[in-house]
Amino acid sequence: MTVVSYDARLGQPSFNAQETEPSELDSILEKAARTAEILARTAPAERRTWLYALADALEAAADEVVVIADRETGAGEQRLRGELARTAQQLRYFGDVVVEGSCFELTRDETLPDVPPLVRINHPLGPVAVFGASNFPFFMGVLGNDTASALASGCPVVTKVHSAHLELGLRLAEIAQKTLRAAGAPDALLQAVVGRRSGIELVKAPQISAVGFTGSQAGGLALWRAANDRERVIPVYAEMGTVNPVVVTPDGAQDMEEVASRFVAGFTLGFGQYCTKPGLLFAPSGIGAAELIGTALKEADPEPVMLTQAIASDVAAGVADMVAAGAELVTSVDSEITGWSAPAAVLTAPIEALTAGSRLLEETFGAVAVVVEYDNEEQLIVALRRLQPSLAASVLTGGPTDSAAGRMASVLAERVGRVVFDGWAMGASVTWAQQHGGPWPSTSAPSTTSLGAYSIGRFVRPIAYQSGHDAWLPEPARSDNPWSLPARIDGVWTPA
Repeated sequence: MTVVSYDARLGQPSFNAQETEPSELDSILEKAARTAEILARTAPAERRTWLYALADALEAAADEVVVIADRETGAGEQRLRGELARTAQQLRYFGDVVVEGSCFELTRDETLPDVPPLVRINHPLGPVAVFGASNFPFFMGVLGNDTASALASGCPVVTKVHSAHLELGLRLAEIAQKTLRAAGAPDALLQAVVGRRSGIELVKAPQISAVGFTGSQAGGLALWRAANDRERVIPVYAEMGTVNPVVVTPDGAQDMEEVASRFVAGFTLGFGQYCTKPGLLFAPSGIGAAELIGTALKEADPEPVMLTQAIASDVAAGVADMVAAGAELVTSVDSEITGWSAPAAVLTAPIEALTAGSRLLEETFGAVAVVVEYDNEEQLIVALRRLQPSLAASVLTGGPTDSAAGRMASVLAERVGRVVFDGWAMGASVTWAQQHGGPWPSTSAPSTTSLGAYSIGRFVRPIAYQSGHDAWLPEPARSDNPWSLPARIDGVWTPA
């Protein structure tokens, strides 16, 4: 079967490749399984060397791969160069995190009364299947966050190349494989497959120990179900995204024109194709918030280029469905792009229409937002608790003396993984404190994050060894601590 990617602006085929044959997939999986045994024994400093090499190679290929990415996504050179730079930074960051060592969570009970000697350490799960996102071809693609964190954790990666940027994904995999060979990495550290069938077979394959996914709820849930139907169930870390709410407090609405301008900039960024896009704004009644936002959208006059034909079609259908569900169209701005174009739109809806199962509470993956007015705080809180859980939320306040800000944050924290005060959630830093993941169904594993240092924890599991001689233990668990890991010994934290 031939898989085709398209020029997003023109809507014309630009590249094709053959779906991975079953026999080739079997070979890829066997290589990954053999590599996993080697990688688990590889010291953190060596893993960092490989991740740094990948970052260097990505930057060196920027002129070539940005052109390909722009053709397949229509995202624009400036944004894509920035995304590539962040991806290289992320690869190096995970190399530094694994060398810092606390992700191993080395813990020893050595001299506690009536307690046998115990050593506990995180061990890599094994080969990881990575399904990248359509909207971030670099940062969440073949060399993106799931791949970087899996390699850092000691797991080889088999990535299913996204069909929306097929040429880019295969070229990145080719660059990565050449780079890793030159750096002395084990064979088959990172491999790529093509085609939907190959993706499903990856999840079913006994060699695969975990799945990383970024994309739609439909796609993520399909993989989650396939993983749970296996004889040996494996974890699926699916970041699926939903509607991310914004609450404007009464004090925060004092300059609603400025809020409107910033909100439009937020929900049209990337043509609305961000998993953290603010899609539902709550504002005090009587201030004309929807009209101000509609005017700001007209002034911005975006021309959305969507990633795929299906996404473009879904945007128009989503607007129609929300009108049918009780919303009113305030403003719509059409795009003149000949390829995968879709309207940008602002709608408004009565707060009473936000009921369980309403289309108004579902994501429209494009430059579309809904504005809802509230009469009082009690009414707002009731509505917020009806929302589908999401990745992030914003609270726009009147400053430190705004008494409503803390209460709104407390309610929103029940529904999201990150609460942003007086800002927007679209940018997510790759740091130790980052949490990119919310309650089900925004993510399939709410206690984990797909960005930041703690995302390594998705691809390891703890193992305890009791009363074992050093010679019997894996190298990082031995008493002389050859990997120089920080440890908790008899309950006391000991730096490396």
